[in-house]
Amino acid sequence: MTTIATADLYDERGEELDSLALQFQNIGGNIAFDGPVRTIRCHRDNALVKATLAAPGDGAVLVVDGGGSLESALVGDLIAASAVENGWAGVIVHGAIRDREAIGELPLGVKALGSNPRKSAKDGVGEVDVPVEIAGVVFRPGAHVWADADGVLVER
Repeated sequence: MTTIATADLYDERGEELDSLALQFQNIGGNIAFDGPVRTIRCHRDNALVKATLAAPGDGAVLVVDGGGSLESALVGDLIAASAVENGWAGVIVHGAIRDREAIGELPLGVKALGSNPRKSAKDGVGEVDVPVEIAGVVFRPGAHVWADADGVLVER
């Protein structure tokens, strides 16, 4: 759980951090969360997301670059529950999730652009632990990310 607000953290560290201007919705039960970055780049296919969140998270935050697509969900309640069971701090989805009410009951940080009840493909197409860029901000595996009601900050 984040112990310092992102606004205070930015005041303290300033240009050492990038601030994501894209406005995500707070969906998970934990609004504030932070941890080391893990990444996935995929488009309308959540097999890699499911497999990654089923492995030990050790307090990490999975940043999923779904290209901003709202056409199908990349995370649902079962995948989010798996993330909780495996020790993930949160998930930031540049795309859609589903089962938002159930996800809101979980002790997990989840930010996404929105929701869609439609399932995604399960072919395993995508890349894991590669730098991903969302709205001009690069998320590199191993960098630290902080999220709360004000937004998302990541180490440069």
